[in-house]
Amino acid sequence: METESEPYVRLATLKQVHRAIADLNTARSLADTLQTVADGVVSGLGYELSAVNLVRPDGDLVVAAVAGSASAEALMAGRVGSRVSWERRLAMGDEWGDLRFIPYTEGWILDDDDVPQWHTAGPAPRFADEWHPMDRLFAPMYSTGPSGGELLGVISVDKPRNGRRPGAWGREALQMYASQAAIAISNARLRANMQRALVRLEREQQALRASEESFRQAFEYAPSGMAIAEMGGDQHGRLHRTNDALCRLLGRSASQMRRYSFADLVHPEDIGTLLRTSAEGGRAELRLARRDGTFVWVSLRNSVVADAADGPRFLLTHVEDIEERKRHELQLAHRASHDSLTGLPNSAELRARLSSRLCGRPPGSETHAAAAAGPYGALDGFAEVASVESTAYVPEPLPAGAAGAAGALTAGGAPGHGHGHGFGSDTGPDYAPDFPPEDYGGGPGLSGLSVGYGYGHGHAYDHHEHAIAPDEDADDGTKGLAVLFCDLDGFKLINDRFGHHTGDAVLIEVARRLSNGVREGDTVARLGGDEFVVLADGLALADAEDLAARLRNAIIPPIRVDGRAVRVGASFGIGWAGCGMSADEVLHSADQRMYMEKRARAKAGRRAG
Repeated sequence: METESEPYVRLATLKQVHRAIADLNTARSLADTLQTVADGVVSGLGYELSAVNLVRPDGDLVVAAVAGSASAEALMAGRVGSRVSWERRLAMGDEWGDLRFIPYTEGWILDDDDVPQWHTAGPAPRFADEWHPMDRLFAPMYSTGPSGGELLGVISVDKPRNGRRPGAWGREALQMYASQAAIAISNARLRANMQRALVRLEREQQALRASEESFRQAFEYAPSGMAIAEMGGDQHGRLHRTNDALCRLLGRSASQMRRYSFADLVHPEDIGTLLRTSAEGGRAELRLARRDGTFVWVSLRNSVVADAADGPRFLLTHVEDIEERKRHELQLAHRASHDSLTGLPNSAELRARLSSRLCGRPPGSETHAAAAAGPYGALDGFAEVASVESTAYVPEPLPAGAAGAAGALTAGGAPGHGHGHGFGSDTGPDYAPDFPPEDYGGGPGLSGLSVGYGYGHGHAYDHHEHAIAPDEDADDGTKGLAVLFCDLDGFKLINDRFGHHTGDAVLIEVARRLSNGVREGDTVARLGGDEFVVLADGLALADAEDLAARLRNAIIPPIRVDGRAVRVGASFGIGWAGCGMSADEVLHSADQRMYMEKRARAKAGRRAG
């Protein structure tokens, strides 16, 4: 389902997986949820066939949903496999994390058990990781309630579209999907139970008392958080009741929770999301504050407990912990948008950040003339370029015929944006977007769970701050977005003589020195090979030249690798990004000026010789 060396394929697959997970939350019943789980494996994870085997009350597993093949569905749907046979399969399989894989060389002993299957014979694999028709891959789904670890069912998959056994990333994606599928199935069962309880609450008083007890049990022992909030009156939005799961999640006692509304607990940046959430079946993903001051990502789902005479009285909110899923999203997005060697933003992420600062019209155009005019008047948005280069420090001459390795050092990233989720992560530094957060229209005076009742929707910022390229001839102090294109001098010689290990160590150290030499908020990216790019906003011409000189001087000192000192130099081309230009045009102009300076320096060296 993925190509390990092409993270942009991972990002495309990640988007499909996210859509499949999002579909799990739209299913209206348990049956719809089970079929959505099976369909998501086919549409989002790159397998041709999938089946969801659900644990029945008697412990055996029934094929509850099949996707990808009508003939397989006709053969298997509704058939039952004994719990003993399933436990045997899960016990004998190779452990891929929570997944279980049984290769075709071992699976023949399972041909006669009672588990429904569609496997057929086939030729031996032509290469090591080729998928064989008799290979079996299972993703167990476990409950997340107070008891924990209870088997809910098993997702079985077959026929990867790329014909290969899934790699590490594909296994992680399937494992994460199975975890979310288990939550969706548990929630579907919970919603079904609570809907039945709510129907009973609308009946006569005797049935109401029985339903209240059923509701209490479902509420108190729900595997995820539940809360009941007041609707209307002076206490509108105040949390009236919370279950143990929610209290544990937020680190607060039930008595402490009664002092708050969700608006008091939500992260300031998410208040607009809360206000836009409809009370009638509304759903939102936002952060809630724990007692220790940290925040946890949750999914809120609302439903109204109504009184026949007085109308809505309480708001029932289901709070699902999605911190792990958000962490996975951040990790996968970071891998797709950052260089695997240096940890810097890769080429695609660099272009995304640069493009976010540029609009299609130059500031001097009629549409944006008023916005662009400032103390400098109407300025054009085309890049002006300057450059600074450093002297290359290279080791002694290398043996003839040494193979170069610089060409193999390419950016490991992929197209896509790295979106920070606003919480700490051990995967690397969060990416703070260059645009301001939305103005949600709320204010410090907002309190209570006032959702979906007359509050205006927020909107993104209306005024674009144009990027203006300073005029080299005028040099009037205009500040703009500088693009410093850096190419290392002498790196290929080091790579040829000492090998890739030393070359990689040099690139890592250069990345560290560049990152330490810029301001907070500036971007240092690895474009590929030994090429780096620095984005620094708010610089005048002289500022950019000073920055390039400082970075050049930071790179020059020797770099020690395995007890050996090596040196590289760096040449810088300074470009200026302006609205009306594309990211590729900006980078190309800086790149061209850098090579012009390199050629000019080479000619000067030949004349001096």
